[in-house]
Amino acid sequence: MVQIENEYGSYGDDKAYLRHLVTVARRHLGDDVILYTTDGGTRETLEKGTIRGDTVFSAVDFSTGDDPRPIFKLQKEYNAPGKSPPLSAEFYTGRLTHWGENIENTGAHFTAAALDRILSLKGSAVLYMAHGGTNFGFYNGANTGADEFDYKPDLTSMIMMHQLENLVMWTMQSSKTLRGVVKRHSAASIPSVPSNNEKKGYSMIQLQKTESLFDLIDKIDPIGVVESENPTSMESVGQMFGFLLYTSAYAAKGPRRQFVHTKLEHDRAQVFISCPSEDNGGRPTYIGVENMGRINYGSHLFDQKGILSPVYLDGNILKSWKMVAIPFQNLNEVLDINPHNQ
Repeated sequence: MVQIENEYGSYGDDKAYLRHLVTVARRHLGDDVILYTTDGGTRETLEKGTIRGDTVFSAVDFSTGDDPRPIFKLQKEYNAPGKSPPLSAEFYTGRLTHWGENIENTGAHFTAAALDRILSLKGSAVLYMAHGGTNFGFYNGANTGADEFDYKPDLTSMIMMHQLENLVMWTMQSSKTLRGVVKRHSAASIPSVPSNNEKKGYSMIQLQKTESLFDLIDKIDPIGVVESENPTSMESVGQMFGFLLYTSAYAAKGPRRQFVHTKLEHDRAQVFISCPSEDNGGRPTYIGVENMGRINYGSHLFDQKGILSPVYLDGNILKSWKMVAIPFQNLNEVLDINPHNQ
């Protein structure tokens, strides 16, 4: 089986696009491979994200604990008669956690009972996650609530109560409980539990300071700095993840200062102001912006990062910005910054 789209009905409704994916998949994979889509178990998402008939099999997903009967019944409407085996293509063994929330940890018996209801209906389920869920580097995502301003960044680690890891550590109750459910509904014997992996202790890890942020700025070649009249997004300067440092200069006009950022809802910024110079000339201002993660589900996927609007100081718009990309892809390497002027 090859999936051509995942939960597309949650944010799109382009049948020509879906049919194009089918054409491409058939050209490369042939006619013997089963193609399928997965969408949430509602009429709206299935109507938008599936292709009716027997060209593409339509699978569903839904929250753990939901009654699978009406959802599997709805799934049949979007598949050819007699060709709609009930399939929960994302059976959630846990849930991701957003910053500021308590760690989600679905109870073993609750998860097992939900899986038992699916298997009792002769259904199938794909454990999500069975293993993994930790992103690499700064590649975390985000969700939204009621609207795009209700921004909810994910932890770098999804912490989805990984069942395969628990399976290796077979004494964990959650894996033993799920194995019991699968065994009860399986006509064939299930594989034995793998032996427990040997664990090692690596003692204390000593962190060492290698550079300070502003020492790093002094070492960057000026021709490699992005310059623009107004601050630009991370994407505009070729920066995908990590941090972006904005700097501009202003003439001090007294002790009262105020910064206003109208388009920084989805990121975190730290503002640094240098000490005044003796001649009261231009005073550098630095704004370090952290990419908190792009929205990767729903109707607000166009999620630019960084400063997206003018920056005001003392009621005046700051101009003449310089941007320095700090991706932190490899801390052992000197920053490699490409020249780019706008």
